[in-house]
Amino acid sequence: MQKATLFRKKPNNAVRCTACQQYCTIPEGGTGICGVRLNQEGELYLVVYGKPCSINLDPVEKKPLFHFLPGTQIFSLGTFGCNFACSFCQNWDISQATREIKVQCENAEQQKSQILSLADSFEEWEPKKIVDYCTMHKIPSIAYTYNEPAIFFEYAYDTAKLAHKNGIKNVFVSNGYESEEALKKMKGIIDAMNIDLKAFTEGFYARNCRAKLQPVLETIKLANKLGIWVEVTTLIIPGENDSDAELKSIAEFIAGVDRNIPWHVTQFHPDFKMLERPATPIATLEKAYKIGKGTGLKFVYVGNAVTERENTYCPKCGKLLVKRIGYSIDAIGMENGRCGCGEKIPGIWK
Repeated sequence: MQKATLFRKKPNNAVRCTACQQYCTIPEGGTGICGVRLNQEGELYLVVYGKPCSINLDPVEKKPLFHFLPGTQIFSLGTFGCNFACSFCQNWDISQATREIKVQCENAEQQKSQILSLADSFEEWEPKKIVDYCTMHKIPSIAYTYNEPAIFFEYAYDTAKLAHKNGIKNVFVSNGYESEEALKKMKGIIDAMNIDLKAFTEGFYARNCRAKLQPVLETIKLANKLGIWVEVTTLIIPGENDSDAELKSIAEFIAGVDRNIPWHVTQFHPDFKMLERPATPIATLEKAYKIGKGTGLKFVYVGNAVTERENTYCPKCGKLLVKRIGYSIDAIGMENGRCGCGEKIPGIWK
């Protein structure tokens, strides 16, 4: 365990966690909603520090990030636990592990014991080990992903800070629930974020995620304001968030923040507790693409499906700049982030 930095002490040995916008008040011996931030005698500890449960080398396009070092590998890590409870989560086996423990255990002491035991079962990857690996293998960036990185903030922060000193870039793949305190502390250290904007109604977030919409909107705006490169993803679920009105509301919000923010509209596949819904029809993804472009967004991409809507074109002259086939880059037709016509393409290209 490692002592947390983002918390405030409360009466009776309680603490208030300030890592994410759940702002959990945690009694002595308990954990927050995420299950990995533990109150031990009035101090908050991160039980998963240095203990990722998933590590991979991914193509950066898988995050998805299309305007960030295209064609490169990204060291990707995540822990167990999450501050959301999405019924359609694709990584539910790790993200919802602590919720399952809480359901199965009779009291807080049993919960604590099982959560600590689970953390101890994973190989140790301290920040220096991660940065040394990336340096040795010339991996240009690190992604804090698979589950919500805000819940393992101190681990991500220490790794990202060390990576930054060594010329390695950092990415948060996030549900958008970072606290303002966490996001501001990451300024200048986190280079890019892909933020899920899962829907545009409070009802969807309450029903399917046990969270709220408004904090996500505020995170997108703040991240953009802080100079972090932002891309937004919406998983389109039939019958849940696929109406013309909702898709238009999402696109208009993004365009209102910055028309240069890429919007990824991705295909849903049945998973976890949402097995009754069919996969998203290609026609719905095409509709979302056209709605996004119609609102003035310069870059809209279709993901999780075989389509030509993954390519990047110059918004000025229409030239094909980046040709993508799945997670592979076939060609890059620009230099130093500029099209041949002189148009600067927003993003991080080197």
